[in-house]
Amino acid sequence: MKKKIKLSKNLSHTWFFDLDGTILKHNGYIDDKKDTLLNGVKEFFKKIPSKDIIIITTSRDKKNSKKTINYLKKMKIRFDKIIFDLPYGERILLNDIKPKNNLKTAISINLKRNSGLSKYSL
Repeated sequence: MKKKIKLSKNLSHTWFFDLDGTILKHNGYIDDKKDTLLNGVKEFFKKIPSKDIIIITTSRDKKNSKKTINYLKKMKIRFDKIIFDLPYGERILLNDIKPKNNLKTAISINLKRNSGLSKYSL
């Protein structure tokens, strides 16, 4: 059974995705000399509303940016921005709670490396 990600229907969203191990096979571009899209990623991205913003984060060196971006475009993975050269380690998201209706405005999901997004739905 898929895990449903509950989103507010009244708001637009900004999605932050880690690249390696979440969208693409972790270090596939090094180990296999090519990138590989993980299971369910293409289908998941198609369900993200077109008005939403998608930001991809990665520890990959900026020198790999052209090849990475070309691969994502070839696979039709939509994004608005990719941030390269981030340090390895934890990614921390902080956001406020809307006081009017107590709406929590931050969602965090930790995936098992290379498991893809096929277990999740919108």
